[in-house]
Amino acid sequence: MTDSPKRQTFSADGITAPLRHATFRRIWLASLLSNLGALIRSVGAAWAMTQMTSAADMVALVQTALMLPVMLISMPAGAIADMRDRRIVALVSLTISLAGATALTTLAWLGLVTPNLLLVLCFVVGSGVALMDPAWQSSVSEQVPSEALPAAVALNSISYNIARSVGPAIGGIVVAAAGAVAAFALNALLYLPLMLALFLWKRGTEPSRLPPEKLNRAIVSGVRYIINSPSIKIVLTRSMVTGVIGGAIIALMPLVARDLLHGGAETYGIMLGAFGLGAVVGALNITEVRKRMSGEAAIRACALSMGGAFAAVALSREPVLTAAALVLAGAVWMMTWVLFSVGVQLSAPRWVAGRSLAAYQAASSGGIAVGSWGWGRLTDVAGVDTALLVTAALMLASPLLGLWLPMPRINARDEEPEMLEDPKVRLALTGRSGPLVVEIEYRIRQENARAFHNLMQDVQLFRQRNGAYGWSIARDIADPELWTERYHCPTWLDYLRQRNRSTQSERALDRQAEAFHVGPEPVHVRRMLERPFGSVRWKEEAPDRAANSALPGICKRRGEQ
Repeated sequence: MTDSPKRQTFSADGITAPLRHATFRRIWLASLLSNLGALIRSVGAAWAMTQMTSAADMVALVQTALMLPVMLISMPAGAIADMRDRRIVALVSLTISLAGATALTTLAWLGLVTPNLLLVLCFVVGSGVALMDPAWQSSVSEQVPSEALPAAVALNSISYNIARSVGPAIGGIVVAAAGAVAAFALNALLYLPLMLALFLWKRGTEPSRLPPEKLNRAIVSGVRYIINSPSIKIVLTRSMVTGVIGGAIIALMPLVARDLLHGGAETYGIMLGAFGLGAVVGALNITEVRKRMSGEAAIRACALSMGGAFAAVALSREPVLTAAALVLAGAVWMMTWVLFSVGVQLSAPRWVAGRSLAAYQAASSGGIAVGSWGWGRLTDVAGVDTALLVTAALMLASPLLGLWLPMPRINARDEEPEMLEDPKVRLALTGRSGPLVVEIEYRIRQENARAFHNLMQDVQLFRQRNGAYGWSIARDIADPELWTERYHCPTWLDYLRQRNRSTQSERALDRQAEAFHVGPEPVHVRRMLERPFGSVRWKEEAPDRAANSALPGICKRRGEQ
């Protein structure tokens, strides 16, 4: 399966286009400083752990403590990002990370940090990052126009990897000169510019005419969308596998510096800097790669290159050769994650963008966190070089996964549809009225029955990912031309949300289904309030109240189905 070059590439001029937007430029520059601080902290934490214990699994658990929160809380974080003001969510998240970094600095200065306490405080800092990421990444589309979104995603990756290219080296120098406490303090200070940039962002919001979902329902809606979105499921699976295998190179980097290269904190910082430099090179060349390769071909090429680079790191005992291999590893590592991230962002409509990105973060970071622990355990048993060789072999084999789960095509994001007019009702309803049963009757010529049935499989997926339950399609045995699509929504408000979530491509599927319909009458839509026995307790004198208006406070707009 190949991607359309016209749809998926952006020009060399386009890679810098998002920086012309003041809000994005300000936040991007501030995030560069914040990323720099995070990398300096990571060097300090990892090296502090090597000084407190020689156990490889404890060193690798520093990476796990930073990444595990993403796997645990990213989906609630994504739901919060979709429900609340993303700017406020990001500011609260940064406050949590700042508090964790400040506590780590204070305790390190007092000499009270232990291996377990270090892991706990790294977890706190990681929790703030996990809460912020969905809000931050999904807000990028609010800071730049849609045509600049792929470039903005790449620039955010470049920001992190510019920091990675110099941050670890700076971190190594800071740790060598002033100790880990200085690295922790610098990390806390560098959160402040990003908090100021977000505070100054005057975010424009378009208030929804429907009330926001509750958190538990929003999480369920996000999970349902992902389960019924084949393209997002493929990206999540591939990113988790890549994280589990490839996470070894990051988690074991301190041990590569210490045990294979026999260096100190400076060597560790230089090796991380080489990896980050490669990542910047990879991000700057992602345009050319996407121009020449399909998404699947690019992912396969990156995996094979990573496998070779990991093997070189395992076998090398010379810092120069190891650094060169890490430059290559960093370049293809970055390309892989940009391809995955753009695929998710362009596959998800705005109403569920935060939750989709949260699921992606959970899959990738969860894979890295679990993989880091596993590679640490293997290193304790077999050594750093053996663990990296096993990693290399698995990465070289990973393209075989593409035979089963090929990367989907990456197209432009669907334009957000206009809200539909609420259906006319004559029964008094509230937002909690339900369950609601929807039946749509089509009259289909018998020679078109197979094609119609195949199309309705796609209709089923988009109805279910937008909120429909119990979907079915039935054919009348007495009148074979009559087909009935049927589904449930828990409440009237859920139904209004479901029908207004469809993207333009999903609306096009609706129109294709209607195009099969024949007969003098249009497609007939029937909406019914389900009333099981015991759910209604009428008194003898109570009237059957009806109304000529829809749910109070819901305005009318165009459209019917």
